[in-house]
Amino acid sequence: MSVMSDERTGGQQAGGSGPWPVRGVRAMGRGLALAALAPWEVLLFCLMVTAISLLGVGLGVFLVPALAVALRGTTAITRRLAGQWSGVEIEAPYRPQPAPEPGFKGLMQRNQWILTDPATWRDLAWTLVNPVVGLAIAVLPLALVGWGVFGLIMPLVWEDIADGGGNNWYAMIKVTSDGSALMAAALGVPIILGGLAAGPHLIRLHALLAKSLLAPTEMSRQVRHLTETRTDAVNTSAAELRRIERDLHDGAQARLVAMGMNLGVAERLLAKDPEAARAILADTRQASATALNELRDLVRGIHPPVLADRGLADAVRALGMDSPLEVEVNAELPGRPEAPVESAMYFAISEALTNAAKHGEAQRVTVELWYETGRLRAQVSDDGVGGADPSRGTGLRGMERRLATFDGVLAVTSPMGGPTTLTMELPCVLSSPKTSSS
Repeated sequence: MSVMSDERTGGQQAGGSGPWPVRGVRAMGRGLALAALAPWEVLLFCLMVTAISLLGVGLGVFLVPALAVALRGTTAITRRLAGQWSGVEIEAPYRPQPAPEPGFKGLMQRNQWILTDPATWRDLAWTLVNPVVGLAIAVLPLALVGWGVFGLIMPLVWEDIADGGGNNWYAMIKVTSDGSALMAAALGVPIILGGLAAGPHLIRLHALLAKSLLAPTEMSRQVRHLTETRTDAVNTSAAELRRIERDLHDGAQARLVAMGMNLGVAERLLAKDPEAARAILADTRQASATALNELRDLVRGIHPPVLADRGLADAVRALGMDSPLEVEVNAELPGRPEAPVESAMYFAISEALTNAAKHGEAQRVTVELWYETGRLRAQVSDDGVGGADPSRGTGLRGMERRLATFDGVLAVTSPMGGPTTLTMELPCVLSSPKTSSS
């Protein structure tokens, strides 16, 4: 999730940079731009409702997808303008489109995907609400300024209005003379200033109204998060299985096959050339030790025995002892989390230590482990060169995906020149009250 700076947010919330009258004039122009969308939104609402009503006769099957594209494109403009003009970021709330099948069946699936997505109906509600409420909010600054200008020119036009039988009231002032016309002109000045001052805030209010209907609901966010993390978990598990299969095939399995062949040769040479058989058996014994070490390394990569036997704190200390860096581990855990959560945190810390040594050019790393408010927390800080960025890889994206599978989060603080601090959180419940500390 991107985080905007305070300066940018504050500027956008106030309608951009420049003196407040300039921001007010800019807000009036933006209100007109938003008002221009209203007729199109009304037309889209009518067309979409008509297309849905025609689903029963088959024609709507072809119309609904096309109109949904136009509807989503229109609301996307509103979302983008809300972010650019007011600093109100609105995420797209739509569910991911499933892979469609060809032909008419695929068209039916596309209709089902559109009509069962709650975001479609919220978009449709926006095209009904915005032309009424949103239009009033967006045009109000221009209306106030226009009304104030009318007050300013009242001394010039009041007699013509009165002679024509028009309304000679301006706000609470009945204009019947030059004196009352001047009072109306004086009242017009604060109305103009009020319209200019209120403009940026009313445009932001319009953006907040849009967010109330066009942003993802909490449930849709959770559905999307679960979908993404499930996909990541499946892909990660598949990749891990392929790695295990490859390691077994190229490592221990190949050595075991070679050992079997060597034992067969030694068996045939035992009677004819005992010395040669003894040499082959010695090589086979060495190969068996190597295969055993490879199997232990493979098992350690899947779930380290020290993690299963002694818990997260001691497993992380073992990582520190194996690391080429100077690692200090401080842990205070009043119990143990569930095994999958413990494993996710262990491998995330392992990846952090690897990154510090491989990419961060660090010499010293401090690992803090603690449990607070229902969350298992870890902080890994190094004295390296900094500049770590999840968008550039270096294992951070993998750590994010691993933690996200359990609704965990990763926060990265890594300015250029260092230091780098990774903070990880995983929601969980600890078991026994046993305390582990350094």
